[in-house]
Amino acid sequence: MTRYPPLVSHVCDLPRRRFVQGLAAGGVLFGLSMQASGVRAQEARAASGTAVVLQGTAFDLVIAESPVNFTGKPGMATTINGSLPAPTLRWREGDTVTIRVTNRLRESTSIHWHGIILPYQMDGVPGISFAGIAPGETFTYRFKVEQSGTYWYHSHSGFQEFTGMYGAIIIDPAQGTGIRAERDHVVLLSDWIDQDPMQVFMKLKTQSNYYNYHQPTAVDFFRDASRDGLSAALDKRKMWNQMRMSPTDLADLSAQTLTYLANGTTPAGNWTGLFDPGERVRLRFINGAGSTFYDVRIPGLKLKVVHVDGVDVEPVTVDEFRFGPGETCDVLVEPRDDAYTVFAQSMDRTGYARGTLAVRAGLAAPAPSLDKVEWLSMADMMGSMSHGAAGQGGMAGMDHSGMQGMNHGAMPGMAMGHGQHAMHDAAAANPLAVPSTTARHARSEYGPGTDMRVDMARTRLDDPGIGLRDNGRRVLTLADLHTPGGPLDPRGAEREVELHLTGNMERYTWSIDGLDFGQSTPVHFRYGERLRVILHNDTMMTHPMHLHGMWSELESPDGRFLARRHTLPVQPAQRISFLVTADALGRWAWHCHLLLHMDAGMFREVVVS
Repeated sequence: MTRYPPLVSHVCDLPRRRFVQGLAAGGVLFGLSMQASGVRAQEARAASGTAVVLQGTAFDLVIAESPVNFTGKPGMATTINGSLPAPTLRWREGDTVTIRVTNRLRESTSIHWHGIILPYQMDGVPGISFAGIAPGETFTYRFKVEQSGTYWYHSHSGFQEFTGMYGAIIIDPAQGTGIRAERDHVVLLSDWIDQDPMQVFMKLKTQSNYYNYHQPTAVDFFRDASRDGLSAALDKRKMWNQMRMSPTDLADLSAQTLTYLANGTTPAGNWTGLFDPGERVRLRFINGAGSTFYDVRIPGLKLKVVHVDGVDVEPVTVDEFRFGPGETCDVLVEPRDDAYTVFAQSMDRTGYARGTLAVRAGLAAPAPSLDKVEWLSMADMMGSMSHGAAGQGGMAGMDHSGMQGMNHGAMPGMAMGHGQHAMHDAAAANPLAVPSTTARHARSEYGPGTDMRVDMARTRLDDPGIGLRDNGRRVLTLADLHTPGGPLDPRGAEREVELHLTGNMERYTWSIDGLDFGQSTPVHFRYGERLRVILHNDTMMTHPMHLHGMWSELESPDGRFLARRHTLPVQPAQRISFLVTADALGRWAWHCHLLLHMDAGMFREVVVS
């Protein structure tokens, strides 16, 4: 029996408008939460979408449950000081901060300071860097702030990040900043689940496409037949059925179960950031979602990207950018009209978060319609094996027999362009001058936990990704990002570490090199060494990969330094590389920042010794 029959009909439509947009007054029921957690009255501002800012060098944070209602269904959130999102912490580069975290939950908890360079004992990952914070206990984090920029913090325990435990960090530079703006707003995007996240996880384990609204339909089939011919349409549907995969598996969760939030506010609640005419506004976008890649734009305004993952970049002006859980992106805008919509649609095009930039409260601009969902292409499935096939039409008429397993042999005799010849010559002189391109599949990849392997992954960093290609807008890509001043360490790579992002969509298993975390052994870095890491994605989904404790210095396919990052999105069938200086002794986490993928096993421990 095939998973995706050639002809299916829609069994459900898009969610009702109330569940796409939420309740206008949805959020923390702060009258009750203040009573339950003892928070100060002024801190209840966070319940309306403007988190209180705590500034200084000493902080007291209390983790507890607070009643919430985003969609009409009351629930309980995991909050910090009674607010969702948590208070914004404002630090200063060079200061030593002390943060006392008290756990008033009935379960263990933790806080991870995402992207912050610190001693591993302060990193906040239970089982890796410390034991966690038991119920009723207080744990004191203390470390020197060695950097500046936009960062965030969140729980690293269970699914607490899904239930509201995240907040922004702004670190002011010791010597001032070159980014000038008269107005500054944090826009923390997240997603909320009314159900118990563990129940959602178990539904995916039972049926991995449970929340996929965009299954191939009869309408799609007849459209393909009209455009490409009946035989090609049947071949295409047969191919996907044989692979037991769907060309629309863009996200694990959809608006069927998620409510998309901007600063803890539903789309109907319309978070509003104020400005005065003529001001330059800095928007610090943070993706604190558990499961959602957001495509962000502000119709009518250009976005000047100036700061990514806490690091300044050479300014680049775009209409739109995509970022995944864990990533941050600061943009400058210069609004002229009275109101603009901040629009962040989910990658699977089932819903959106939104807010408004306005000269006064109460104004709103129209929200654009969701873009049309696009199917994954052969390039997304097979990398450079696809010979440039893209879009739905790129699959038509190709011989897909024997594709299941996706382990294709090398293809000798393929012509090389000038750039490839240059890379070949450099590699001949110094094998580590440029990243290797030959896939090295571990023996552990050949098992039931892995349903596909890509031998010839694509390395293009100028691809904005599925749903953003040729959409008529200028979209930010990894190739656009350049950190001024070059790499932190001028040394080249001394060795390469290659990891494959693996999974089985049918079983809903996620892993690295075919092994989930429980089956794996730590990755070892030698203290002080300079090494190249290659991430090779053998799956159909984009994974935001986060290495704790050390900077990931993204490089081009020919080995040129591009940008300093702490979280890197790896597209389907893509191979990217970055350099790391192992300058942080201790035990560190390395994982996909899609929370369900991390929990399912796409997680490794890194030991620097």
